[in-house]
Amino acid sequence: MNDGINKYLEELIPQRNELLSKMENYAQEHHVPIMELVGIEAMLQLLRLHQPSSILEIGCAIGYSSLRMAYALPEARIVTLERHPERIKAAKSFLSQSSEGSRITLLEGDALELADQVKSHGPFDAIFIDAAKGQYTRFFELYEPFLAPGGMIISDNVLFKEQVILPEEEIATRRKRSLVRKIKHFNSWLMEHEDYDSVILPIGDGMAVSKKKKQ
Repeated sequence: MNDGINKYLEELIPQRNELLSKMENYAQEHHVPIMELVGIEAMLQLLRLHQPSSILEIGCAIGYSSLRMAYALPEARIVTLERHPERIKAAKSFLSQSSEGSRITLLEGDALELADQVKSHGPFDAIFIDAAKGQYTRFFELYEPFLAPGGMIISDNVLFKEQVILPEEEIATRRKRSLVRKIKHFNSWLMEHEDYDSVILPIGDGMAVSKKKKQ
């Protein structure tokens, strides 16, 4: 979406409560990436329609999206993963300030190394991937076996600030070019995955929604 439409939609979104607003300010001040406002509202609506009772989030950061999901789905339990010590500390502090935090389980460590712990909390009706973009394919492969039949996987940032459509020579650094290649590979791989029906929505920074096919 162009900036004007995005700004218009943001202005229509109701003000968040005091705690969520504090988290948004903290994220901006400390340069912590959280979901774009229009994107998270779209994701929450998809989850309301899907009505999952259990959600796995790969990439907690400061707990913002975990709490947004908990507020939107009062019956759901959420397991969320984070490896960054400072973000873990902030997430624990913020989650403790809400009664909804009691339904959120934070597992500490690298998401590529937590599968055994996660398995004991599954299966999950929905999985939300919002961590290291270069590892999306590995995250998907590692955790989709814990998805319940008919479950849904949402992957954020799959358009990567529109850089997926740029010629490589226009991308500023070698590291970023490598990252864009990995994201584009994930998008193509996902759209061709025989076990999922997927769509990529140009909302926020790009959101892939994958529904597990019935076996």
